[in-house]
Amino acid sequence: MHGYAELTGRRTECAVIDDLVKAVRAGSSRVLVVHGAAGVGKTALLDQVAMRVGPCRVARAAGVQSEMELPFAGVHQLCAPVLDHVDRLPAPQRDAVGTTFGMRAGPAPDRFLVGLAVLGLLSAVAEERPLVCLVDDLQWLDRESAQVLAFVARRLDVESVGLVFADRAVPPDLADLPALDVRPLPDAEARTLLDAALPGPIDPRVRDEIVAEARGNPLALLELPRDVAPAALAGGFGLPAAGGVEERFRRRVTDLPPATRRLLLLMAADPSGDAALVARAARAWDVEPSAVAAAVDAGLVDDGLQAKFRHPLVRSAAYRAASTLERRAAHRALAEATDAETDPDRQAWHRAEAAAEPDDAVAAELERSAGRAQARGGPAAAAAFLQRAAALTADPGHMGRRALAAAAAEVRTGGFDAALELLATAETAPLSEQQEAHADLVRARLAFVTNRGNDAPPLLLAAARRLAGVDPALSRATYLEALSAAVFAGRMAAPEGDVRAVARAAHAAPPADLPAVGDLLLAGTALTYHRGYAAGLPVLREGLAALRARPPGADQLDFMWMAVTSSLRVFDDDAWDALSARYLALAREAGVLSHLPLALTARAYLLLFSGNLAGAASLTDELTAITEATGGSLAPYGALGLAAFRGDADTGAALLAETRDDVTRRGEGVGLTFAEWAYALLHNSLGDYPRALAAARRATAYAADPGALIWPAPELVESAVRCGQPAVAQDVFGLMSGMRTACGTDWALGIQSRSQALLSEGAEAEQNYRAAIDHLGRTRMRVDLARAHLLYGEWLRRERRRTDARERLRTAYDLFAGIGATAFAARAERELNAAGGRTHPRSTSGEQHLTTQEAQIARMAGEGLSNPEIATRLFISARTVQYHLRKVFTKLGITSRTQLPRVLRD
Repeated sequence: MHGYAELTGRRTECAVIDDLVKAVRAGSSRVLVVHGAAGVGKTALLDQVAMRVGPCRVARAAGVQSEMELPFAGVHQLCAPVLDHVDRLPAPQRDAVGTTFGMRAGPAPDRFLVGLAVLGLLSAVAEERPLVCLVDDLQWLDRESAQVLAFVARRLDVESVGLVFADRAVPPDLADLPALDVRPLPDAEARTLLDAALPGPIDPRVRDEIVAEARGNPLALLELPRDVAPAALAGGFGLPAAGGVEERFRRRVTDLPPATRRLLLLMAADPSGDAALVARAARAWDVEPSAVAAAVDAGLVDDGLQAKFRHPLVRSAAYRAASTLERRAAHRALAEATDAETDPDRQAWHRAEAAAEPDDAVAAELERSAGRAQARGGPAAAAAFLQRAAALTADPGHMGRRALAAAAAEVRTGGFDAALELLATAETAPLSEQQEAHADLVRARLAFVTNRGNDAPPLLLAAARRLAGVDPALSRATYLEALSAAVFAGRMAAPEGDVRAVARAAHAAPPADLPAVGDLLLAGTALTYHRGYAAGLPVLREGLAALRARPPGADQLDFMWMAVTSSLRVFDDDAWDALSARYLALAREAGVLSHLPLALTARAYLLLFSGNLAGAASLTDELTAITEATGGSLAPYGALGLAAFRGDADTGAALLAETRDDVTRRGEGVGLTFAEWAYALLHNSLGDYPRALAAARRATAYAADPGALIWPAPELVESAVRCGQPAVAQDVFGLMSGMRTACGTDWALGIQSRSQALLSEGAEAEQNYRAAIDHLGRTRMRVDLARAHLLYGEWLRRERRRTDARERLRTAYDLFAGIGATAFAARAERELNAAGGRTHPRSTSGEQHLTTQEAQIARMAGEGLSNPEIATRLFISARTVQYHLRKVFTKLGITSRTQLPRVLRD
């Protein structure tokens, strides 16, 4: 099949390939996921891409089962031929590539930075001539490489890079990308292909039998006749024996001389492409390199040791045809032939595969490999090394410790099913009291990150109590996690996991002698729920101040979500901005996928309230992709909030229904509060106050956690007043009033004054509106400020002060329209029209005519950032930045970056 210029029966598929190549040669980037059953022709289609690219450069990589646990092996295979371009990358990306590929020592790089570096590297190569990257057998790629390439695929734009994947099925993290389903050939094309491949005539009955057995699989059509002599085919006496394609390859391997089988087994067991390594291992196993000739004659290997197997299924067949003893012997020979200094991890893996029984020395080396993998930014590989180390550990205590460490690593990287299995393995060992406490903690954390429902708080609380006697510092950290989980459980918490019950237990736990940041957050949060808001406020502020004064560090990651939440509870928008940015940076730097959804959500909401809806939308898209890729269960909070702020009623209603069902099923009570708040906000923006009031009442029905009422309470006040039911809001207003007064920040006092104005009349109302605008004007909360102008303008119009009303309403409209809060802008415009005013004509050459990405790039360029700096922030290539800047200049009618600040609105 590989030798034909045109693939039989693949005209449609080749047309898709031609379109991709044309687009790449014209300067665009394209991604394609080719998927179909084994042997259906995916590799042949990739070969067709390579044949049709013309002047394009081609880079290839293929996943191999035996390399699945070596971190970034697939990415290194793809990028190794072009590493001479690495000097063109910005220093952080250059360092990330060097550390990841073992070219330099350094701290573990940010997983996203590695992805951005690979994107930049491919883009740099494509600047010389278009580049097409072909990745075969994606299903066998190591997890880190798969994640990096999925990242790159989503961020390709105008780099002249084509990225074509081949997989047996479309993986979940690529599900939204263009795909090509390669199906079996129809009977007519199958007969044509079979006839073209046969060396002579064939009996029609035999042809029909082969076509029927092959079921349209091209590889089967080409391989089935190889098992029968030409004379038998012509006479119809020797029908091929039944069996799949891989089984036929296995039989042909079995028929080879013993020395050739050993050589193929070595090649299959170490697919590094290092002919010298295979030759050394072969000599150690008494195999001469010339033994490969028989495999070439059998059509299994193209041309000697340097060549690839004819098809990935041949590699699999060569490995599976060997006995367990033969496989171990092959791995032993490869381990002895591998340089322990230059490639210790590959040697350790071969030694592990060669082990017939527990081997503590090999297990210890695997544990060291896990540490090296973690240092290179490969936590998934670290988990795999630890898992194999546990299996090879003779001492039950060491086995339990390693299995626990592997389970904890899997939780942090999103390998939740594997974590459960490892926990079960660890718990078969005679664990110490400390190890049992750690097992409880890992199980509780697994419950939290996979479900965030009402089963996690009791588990975390039990783990915290058990750890108190063996590891007090970890016990306090676990109490803090239990409080976080109880906040998530909210109104759906079990009695023993209710936030107040957890707070009482945490408050009663022994305090730290010298409280660290996490201890202060724990003490302040526990006091807030146990003794009241005012009691916990100074301790929380002390903890937040201490955290902001410290430089960012990976040790802060586990309490960053509570720190961000605490900044909201004390109405500190500066802390919310700083800490949400730090949380996201730390989560990305560590590559901890269990934290990223929370970090992205926290940052997206800061951007929403600050009026940066475009930035929030970008983070929400990233959040969706990561949640789908990791199988995480965080509700679509980002998308729901974005729909509410934009005033998108249809999307908001659909997301509300989805969120209600999802969080109710999992027992995530805070999700109900959040969803109803978003729905109330949405309908207040639309002026549909009855619906807003109904949703706000549901959102504020759970008063045990006053911190969860910070956002719903203002929606309840506004909708209740507009519905003529101010008394409905009095209880919640009173509760929140005490919190805001005790807090005393501009944000808190601004919201308090705005709500008080709605509940007041005459001069008192006007005084409160002015106070709200004054306070909120000193914050970054642009949406809250715009709403204060809107409410004040509406009040002024009803007071018949039309001139004053027009001023406030026009200000509100300009703010809402500028940030993209469409429904609020329409409400302000209606009020302005009713007051006898008109909106200002909006410039046709300004930022509103830019796309979201163009606006982001324009703002950053206007701030003086270089193209590589902008690319790093937006996770795109510098070439894409340059392309969009040219479009920005054209749309805005300018010729220089220095003109951007003048033409873009503040």
